[in-house]
Amino acid sequence: MLTTTADLISAARESRAPVLAFNVITLEHVEAVADAAAEVGVGVIVQVSENAVRYHRGARPLTAAVLATAETHEARLSLHLDHVEDLELLHSAVDLGASSFMVDASRLPDDENTAVTRKAAEWGHEHGLLVEAELGAVGGKGGAHTPGVRTDPDEAAAFVAATGVDALAVAVGSEHARTQRTSSLDQELIHRLAAAVPVPLVLHGSSGVDEPTLRDAAANGIVKINVGTLLNVAFTSAVREQLAADPSGVDPRRYLAAARAAAAAAAAGTLRALAVPA
Repeated sequence: MLTTTADLISAARESRAPVLAFNVITLEHVEAVADAAAEVGVGVIVQVSENAVRYHRGARPLTAAVLATAETHEARLSLHLDHVEDLELLHSAVDLGASSFMVDASRLPDDENTAVTRKAAEWGHEHGLLVEAELGAVGGKGGAHTPGVRTDPDEAAAFVAATGVDALAVAVGSEHARTQRTSSLDQELIHRLAAAVPVPLVLHGSSGVDEPTLRDAAANGIVKINVGTLLNVAFTSAVREQLAADPSGVDPRRYLAAARAAAAAAAAGTLRALAVPA
């Protein structure tokens, strides 16, 4: 069932259990996330990043797969465009069936980030979309995503007021693309940010953070938790195991089915640990 990101975030705030947002790259990722959401009985946000769009040589193939899965699956899914820097892609959100997007101008100087984000938020609101942005660049990707950066609560409040965004991704110690769960989070900073910022807080880079720490982060004010690398680790490990067990096999359905099942199990475990209200 297709739902909206706004509805899922609203429900998360009411239940005080975070909503999880899974970044997908392949059709098998989409199916795995849907299967996990249905198994656990919670709605999830399915995210297609600009990098995934570039990989598929356009946005339509993967976003259409998300919509088609939502139409035929019992899971409640919303479609979100993630880390969008290309304004042409951003302006295609409605046509693609997304109900939300994250505008990523974090590589720009602060004034330009604010101006670009404000304009994107105005456009998004005109078209009924929820708009997320980032301040304090989450680590792990080089460039603007510098490890050690932290979001200042006063600056975050001013940024939200100046841009009108509906959700804010904050830098509190996580890093993108971590394959080991060794990152620590500044819980006191999360608490201060939640008190200062009137919109839901988003955590990127959660795959490098263990579940008890993520539960504490949610208790302190994180509303949306993004998950990506965790799925990829499970997916790729299953492919390696299947190919090692059947080195002469050539049917991709065999190793992709194993990968889909492994990703679904990883997603379901994370959903049970974090997204089910206590």
